[in-house]
Amino acid sequence: MDITTLRSLATLLAFVVFIGIIWWAFSRRNKSGFDEAAGLPFAHDDAAPPQHHTTKETK
Repeated sequence: MDITTLRSLATLLAFVVFIGIIWWAFSRRNKSGFDEAAGLPFAHDDAAPPQHHTTKETK
């Protein structure tokens, strides 16, 4: 097995993983979850955001 064969196998594996990700992303069973995630930036919280206080510790 030479370096060219290893490179070819790595390319083939990367292509198969790429096709798997595309298939997963466009799968109908994931559509509802993706639609919910797409609306998250526009969701309004009625509660006030938490206040971040910074304190310096003195020794």
